[in-house]
Amino acid sequence: MRKKLSEMSLEELWQLFPIFLKEHQEYWKEWFYEEKILLQNVLMNSVRISHIGSTAVPSIWAKPIIDILVEVPKGSNLLDYKDLIIKSGYICMSQSDKGLSFNKGYTENGFAERIFHLHLRYVGDNNELYFRDYLIEQPNVAKEYEELKLKLWKQYEHNRDAYTNAKTEFINKYTKEARMLYVNRY
Repeated sequence: MRKKLSEMSLEELWQLFPIFLKEHQEYWKEWFYEEKILLQNVLMNSVRISHIGSTAVPSIWAKPIIDILVEVPKGSNLLDYKDLIIKSGYICMSQSDKGLSFNKGYTENGFAERIFHLHLRYVGDNNELYFRDYLIEQPNVAKEYEELKLKLWKQYEHNRDAYTNAKTEFINKYTKEARMLYVNRY
């Protein structure tokens, strides 16, 4: 009998859910919109629900995981949204005063067909929107990011934290540029 996900060590989870990349798929946009509608019906007073991450950038390879940023009004209590999101099939992975992270599509047998990561934050805590837009509007930088991810893929296939950390400098550099270029876009 398989262990429950909650009983697995981080290393066991990384083995069950390795990093893998694939060419951009048009249906990722559809999956996002379908999930967005579900979330809009549940989270009536969210300010913005956005498709972020590499699956939102049409020209690059990505982990086939739809990243979603849900921004809620400043002054609201993030925990008021937690149960609503969990009732929508998500599992809360982490929480702090600044945000909560959820996922959907992880099973004891591996990945489901559709996988989502949801980031719940206050309005304005949205660097990912700037980075996404910059990659879409700067194809040469998007290609450079894709090359970095492809290089890191096999090296960190079973270590998500190291994979993410290895991309951080690149992401921070271009997010800073994007925030200066797109002042007050969001």
